[in-house]
Amino acid sequence: MVAVPKPLFYQAPQCGRSGPNGSSRCYIDRMPEGYLPIFIFLMVAILFPIVLLLVMRFIRPQAPSVTKLEAYECGIQAASNARGRYTVRFYIVAILFVIFDVETVFLFPWAVRYKQLGWFGVGEVTVFLAILVVGYIWAYKKGALEWV
Repeated sequence: MVAVPKPLFYQAPQCGRSGPNGSSRCYIDRMPEGYLPIFIFLMVAILFPIVLLLVMRFIRPQAPSVTKLEAYECGIQAASNARGRYTVRFYIVAILFVIFDVETVFLFPWAVRYKQLGWFGVGEVTVFLAILVVGYIWAYKKGALEWV
């Protein structure tokens, strides 16, 4: 008798054969059962806000007037348009913050694997931080970090 090696991964039983737990159903027949809770949750997530919006449309009082449609600012008459313009420097500083902040997140995996990486890891982080410092210096010399 020749020993047949066990497969590395679970193989679904073929139709007509019994599976490992004694069931004789096909894998194709059982697969949708696992997705049923996901579809129910998806339908509830889609229908819940739609139904609430429709119900509230019929329940709410509908008597709009000029006074009710005005913007409310603590009882004071609105002085100007709420859509003010921001200077471009604000966006540049915000983008630079996001870029440099995300790059420093890459230091965490290195800190976790510090001992396994050895001197190769130290060299990698040194090059990474050197590039980061060069970027900071470039942004400073261009005046991107000056607020006013």
